[in-house]
Amino acid sequence: MIRLTKIFTFEAAHALWGYDGKCKNIHGHSYKLYVTVKGEPCNDINNPKNGMIMDFGDLKSIVKSLILAPLDHAVLLNARSEHKNLGESLLKEGHKIVFTDYQPTCENMLLDFADKIQSKLPKDVILAKLKLYETETSYGEWIREDQ
Repeated sequence: MIRLTKIFTFEAAHALWGYDGKCKNIHGHSYKLYVTVKGEPCNDINNPKNGMIMDFGDLKSIVKSLILAPLDHAVLLNARSEHKNLGESLLKEGHKIVFTDYQPTCENMLLDFADKIQSKLPKDVILAKLKLYETETSYGEWIREDQ
């Protein structure tokens, strides 16, 4: 079993509805996402992916389409909160808003990302771990073995 990790970065803002601290205000982060997959390397000499679990470029395409493209330079707001009104106003003004069906915390983002990424991986590749940095010194982790 081999693990591969690819690192991605994106900029996004969020606000936490009902939170009792500073993060109730709209604020941004330079997110860093580590995506780790695991599997057995292909052992077919006639396969162009021989020796690989998967092509790093294929992993990049999956994460780019599911996570980076929709979230980079967007504001994430909980659609099930009063922030929906704020988001709709910002949308009318041309801002990039992503409505989530959860409180857009690092923890919930990890759960969302795990479901999305695993659904697009090849059948013999397993999402093993996600690490999402909100700041240089603060991150959350999703680990398959913990599920």
